[in-house]
Amino acid sequence: MAETATLMDALKRALRARRISYLKVGEALALSEASIKRLFSRGGFTLERFELVCSLAGTTMVELVRQSAGGKDAVSQLTMEQERTIMSDRKLLLVAVCALNHLTVQEISGAYALTKAECVTLLLRLDSIHFLELLPENRIRLLVTHTFTWLPNGPIQQYFKARAQNEFFRARFDQKDEIMLLSNAMLSPGSLAILLQRLRRLANEFAELHEDEKHLPLGERRSSTLLLAMRPWELDEFKELRRPRPAPATSKV
Repeated sequence: MAETATLMDALKRALRARRISYLKVGEALALSEASIKRLFSRGGFTLERFELVCSLAGTTMVELVRQSAGGKDAVSQLTMEQERTIMSDRKLLLVAVCALNHLTVQEISGAYALTKAECVTLLLRLDSIHFLELLPENRIRLLVTHTFTWLPNGPIQQYFKARAQNEFFRARFDQKDEIMLLSNAMLSPGSLAILLQRLRRLANEFAELHEDEKHLPLGERRSSTLLLAMRPWELDEFKELRRPRPAPATSKV
C-alpha cells in the first residue's frame, strides 16, 4: 500500500506540473470530477486508466517507479569534497545548477555556449561524484532530494555569497516578481525558534513548487533565487555607540 501511495503522489505532482485538473482527467477517462477525486484518495485505478493518466501527465509508470526508487538513496547535502570538485570548474558548476533546475542536455546546450558533447562530458563528471546519474539517451536523474541545499558556509555557498553582494543585491527589488524585506526586531529565544521553523517551511514550499513544475517546458519557467537569512546581529556602527557595561561588583572578604 505504501508503494501505491507513493506512485499516486508522484502522478499527482506530474499532473500539477502540467496544470491538469481533476476535471480534465475526468474528461479523458469519461468520469466525473468527483469520481476522479475518489480514485486518487481511495485508490482503485485499473492499470489501463493509470497508464492513460500517466500519458496525460507526460510521464510513464516506469518513470514514476524510477523516481520513487531513486528518492530512497538521495541525499540532502553533498560532502565538502564533492562541492570542491564542482567548484573546480565554472562549466561544471553551471551544468550542476542546470541539472538541479531539471534542464535536459538539449536545453543546456541550447541556452549556453556548450556543445552537446561538452555537456555530456560534464554530466559524466557529476555522475562520477554521485551528484546525478546519466541514464540512456542522456536523461538525467538527480541523486539529491528536492529539498537539497548546498553546505552551510561550504565552497559553493561562499562563492554565491561573494557574488550576491555585487550581483543579486544590485536590483531595485521593485518589480512584480521581486521582493526584498528588511525588518528589525527584538525577540525572545522562543519566538526566534518559531520564526526559524516558518522560514524553513517556506524554503520547503519553494522546493516543492520547483519539483512540481519540472515537467513544464523551459519557456514557461524562469530561474528564480530565494535567499533567506536571519541571525542575531547589530550594525558595527551601532555597537560602537553602546555604553560600556559596568564591571561586575567584586565582593570584599
